[in-house]
Amino acid sequence: MAKIDVVMPQMGESIAEGTLSKWLKKVGDPVKRDEPIFEISTDKVDAEIPAPSAGVLAEILVPEGETVPVQTVVARLETDAGAAAAAPPAPPPAPQAPEPVVAPAPVSPPAAARPASPAPAPSDRPAVRPTDEPADESLEDRLRRKSTPLVRKIAAEHNLDITGIAGSGLAGRVTKTDILSALESGTAAPAAARPPARPSELVSADLTVGPGVRVVPGPVVEPWEGDRVEPWSRIRKLTADHMIMSRRVSAHVQSMIEIDYSRIAALRAKLKADYAARGVNLTFLAFIASAVARNLRKHPVLNAAVMGESTLFRREINLGIAVAMDWGLIVPVIRRADELNLLGTARAILDLADRARAKKLSPDEVQKGTFTITNPGVFGTLVGLPVLNQPQSGILAVGAIGKRPAVVTAADGSDSIGIRTMGMLALSFDHRIVDGADADRFLADLRATLQDFPEDPA
Repeated sequence: MAKIDVVMPQMGESIAEGTLSKWLKKVGDPVKRDEPIFEISTDKVDAEIPAPSAGVLAEILVPEGETVPVQTVVARLETDAGAAAAAPPAPPPAPQAPEPVVAPAPVSPPAAARPASPAPAPSDRPAVRPTDEPADESLEDRLRRKSTPLVRKIAAEHNLDITGIAGSGLAGRVTKTDILSALESGTAAPAAARPPARPSELVSADLTVGPGVRVVPGPVVEPWEGDRVEPWSRIRKLTADHMIMSRRVSAHVQSMIEIDYSRIAALRAKLKADYAARGVNLTFLAFIASAVARNLRKHPVLNAAVMGESTLFRREINLGIAVAMDWGLIVPVIRRADELNLLGTARAILDLADRARAKKLSPDEVQKGTFTITNPGVFGTLVGLPVLNQPQSGILAVGAIGKRPAVVTAADGSDSIGIRTMGMLALSFDHRIVDGADADRFLADLRATLQDFPEDPA
């Protein structure tokens, strides 16, 4: 018999750690190769991780709820030598390519809240939460190890001593939540006098904070009798941090336009049966996504990102499609969406949404989006004003589509009131690089494409 290590995978080039959210197998269970054995959560995706080989789950080294660095051994499988030889080696960590930061670092759950698990022998498990401090470690080194630059910035602003705050993050790091809680409770000790921090130490690596913007704790809220308190899931924490960061970073402006979908409705009715025979549900969203992809090539500033004091124009058009789930929101990405026809777009939307809800998405399928579409109209919302999905410069909200009275102009120029299939589109854009005229021209061209969609959309 041989043992195969099961490791925390590298879920994207910018991901350094993951949370093991659920074990799908228990010790002693037989597993097949590529059968899901545990679920993980990162700031990009929730996913099921398959077994690297067939065998028996011999050891669980990381309990549910624990956050560990990538490539940490989380379990071991017992398998025969033949299967072990056939199993592929664990992939090396992907290179850490520089890219714009899109979300603050997540907060690991407190140790007391984690469920118990069989403890491995000390020599078997990698040290993932070291607590011993080197004897020759300087105060500056200790502060760097125990906190992020954002935490040090908050500490500097309030003259607090980080070393006196108990950290709940990885390796005992003091997180933003820890220091804000200490500020609220008044338990943080003032810092001893020391030389001023270098400017680089006061710049957040996790959150872009503009000049004069101070991070302050929110109001203290106490539950009343009969209230129910539900702790945030990891994906809820990440969404909250990401949205707050996006509002602080970008100059949000919204423009709205009304669309007459009557031609789309007729074309959809004509094609729907044929698409259904191919296993594809043809929705209004497929038409809209296809039209957006075509027009982003004509309006590159809406397929761009802010990079320092420059504008980064993306070559690829990768559409993120927001998918609402019971446990939160995820945005899978259609790569090179402008190269797909209507059928390909409809199939991609259906496939990504189904696999997002089943937690079957791969890390690559939720990364490198260049523009996002969200569809609150599916719930009946007339119009939504979404927050930008950083670092993108635009996001489009699709409002409810339905029959309404509208003015219809005949070929001879006469007007009448008719029943038309109408709906609103709302574009949120980053006014740092997208001018109002740019956004309005994009919406005008998008409306023209939708209201004159080709009869043969191949």
